[in-house]
Amino acid sequence: MRWERVQRQAGLADSSSGPGKRWGHTCNAVKGGRFVYVFGGFGRDGYFTSQVHVFDAGRQIWSEPMMRGVPPSPRDSHSCTTVGDNLFVYGGTDGKYYLNDLHVLDTSSHTWKCLEVRGEEPDAREAHSATLVGKHIFVFGGRGKVPGLDDEVYFNDLYILNTETITWQRAVTTGTRPFARDGHTCSTWNNKIIVVGGEHFEGEYLSDVHILDTDTFAWKQMKTSWQQLTPRAGHITVAIERNLFVFGGFRDPQSLYNDLYVLDVETGVWSKIVAMEDRPPARFSAAAVCLGPYKAGSFFFFGGCNKNLEPLDDIYYFHTDGVVEARSAQTRGRLPLRKLKCKEQQKEAVEQGKTVFQARVTENSPLGYYTIETIIDGKVLRGVLLSNRHHSSVQTADPSSTSRQVYWL
Repeated sequence: MRWERVQRQAGLADSSSGPGKRWGHTCNAVKGGRFVYVFGGFGRDGYFTSQVHVFDAGRQIWSEPMMRGVPPSPRDSHSCTTVGDNLFVYGGTDGKYYLNDLHVLDTSSHTWKCLEVRGEEPDAREAHSATLVGKHIFVFGGRGKVPGLDDEVYFNDLYILNTETITWQRAVTTGTRPFARDGHTCSTWNNKIIVVGGEHFEGEYLSDVHILDTDTFAWKQMKTSWQQLTPRAGHITVAIERNLFVFGGFRDPQSLYNDLYVLDVETGVWSKIVAMEDRPPARFSAAAVCLGPYKAGSFFFFGGCNKNLEPLDDIYYFHTDGVVEARSAQTRGRLPLRKLKCKEQQKEAVEQGKTVFQARVTENSPLGYYTIETIIDGKVLRGVLLSNRHHSSVQTADPSSTSRQVYWL
């Protein structure tokens, strides 16, 4: 795994420098991950925007296409969902009001349309989440207003938009619904939607994980283990196969994160990825999107807000480098054979006059990361071992090896 900061290059349009500093925007990929569309957000000159900027991941340049039709009003904290070549924008806030309008951008013709909806539409809201299953957009949670109440409301309702008939339906579910929340994320995996974290009323932050089976409409809270996610809201989540990558967010105005967690949704195991070089500074309300299959196993990450409430405009790729293929077959049951191999490597290293040390594997992760413990000069040291090639556990570590790196905690 590695972060890569993207250096800007001259583009072909007037806005070759990109969208500028912003947060509360959205990023969506089309054409197999080749093009990333950034819409809306707050930040440039202290204003909300409805501009659309496009990043070409092949040429690494920005453009601002000429749009047809009537665009949505400027906003942030909306949702934007990719359906084929179309982007469905719903809700958000313009700084004064919560919104519940629905717009679609055809990225083939760069034409906006405001859609007339049917059915039972959601109440106006922001900081909700949306994800696609088949031809249906699932919208969950958020914060907004309901008729007859002056105070804002946190939602835990679930609405479904049929993108072919443009009909809303409020879902009837079984099981225990997640707490009402905003600033959470929602991802799709195997016809299931997965809700992670968020803020449950003001100042109460969550790290729970809930799954809705869209075949049965039954909610279930996932039992997770190992290196648990710390409570947060305003984070980003990117799904790559069965792994959810969670980055950043906040717990209070001065507690912003730039850590990275990975959840294996099949096993419920969290892994915290530590001591990575070139990772983005702490922030919340950034946006990210998977670039597969164009850049398989990578995602695009842009913008956000720092603890001084200053919008950001930096761009990163995050490359999983094959970690998505590391599976739970790497279990403790296979460690004894590897221990023998490592003892042989230790003996060979000593004979060659190399520096070696022994370390005990105290935990292991399906992603190939291991918590290790050793004693050097009478001091107990604990760290995490990253196996870049083989994702294998070790009993001895050779500092001259290029296939492993040890980061001490």
